[in-house]
Amino acid sequence: MSTSTPVLEVRNIVKYFGTVIALNDISLRLMPGEVLCLLGDNGAGKSTLIKTLSGVHKPDEGEYLVEGKQVSFDSPRDALAHGIATVYQDLAMIPLMSVARNFFLGSEPTRGWGIFKRFDVARASQIAREELNKMGIDIRDADQPVGTLSGGERQSVAIARAVHFGAKVLILDEPTSALGVKQAGVVLRYIARARAQGVAVIFITHNPHHAYPIGDKFVILKRGRIMGTYTKAELPRDEMIRMMSGGEELDALEHELREFAGK
Repeated sequence: MSTSTPVLEVRNIVKYFGTVIALNDISLRLMPGEVLCLLGDNGAGKSTLIKTLSGVHKPDEGEYLVEGKQVSFDSPRDALAHGIATVYQDLAMIPLMSVARNFFLGSEPTRGWGIFKRFDVARASQIAREELNKMGIDIRDADQPVGTLSGGERQSVAIARAVHFGAKVLILDEPTSALGVKQAGVVLRYIARARAQGVAVIFITHNPHHAYPIGDKFVILKRGRIMGTYTKAELPRDEMIRMMSGGEELDALEHELREFAGK
């Protein structure tokens, strides 16, 4: 793949649900080792776009390209086979299972053969520790239940798991939404580590304060349309907040409330 070829690109994507246009003329380009922040308020179309990129929904119009080649996904498994991994907000983890078991969930290393084949606990724990250490994640014990980890640590395990299994593109669905400042910082550090390893990241959030420190590009989504794509140099943080929150609508509301208060 040429260094100038996007690892993921969509052109003029449209998605209908009945007569409702959920996505309208969406175009994105994502390069290796780049963090693209997809920003928008509730109802902006972020969830529909995530599901379209990850193979849950098929676009009704437009093109989807991976490393310059047009693709069509019938399921998330198809997307994953092309290196497009999605980490959803609720995570796909079983709290009572160990970190190592969750790290390999569905792809467990085994030992023995035939009816004697079984999960290789020692190998799984070793690999999980090594891969987490590569990401700078210091897990006390890979055999501890994943439910004992903090929210930020669990998100970080999910990121490390996706990178280990060959993700070229990592789509993160609101990974910091339920986290405090310190735990959100943990997740942002691991996004930076994934970027340093050449993984392209789509970071979906409605929090500009989490997006701005880590993002290379910022896409503002509103009512299923892209309002603009910006670099950090082109979009000051205050202007980003204003665009996301609907600054003109808030100004009009404030004026209306002042008039109401004066009656």
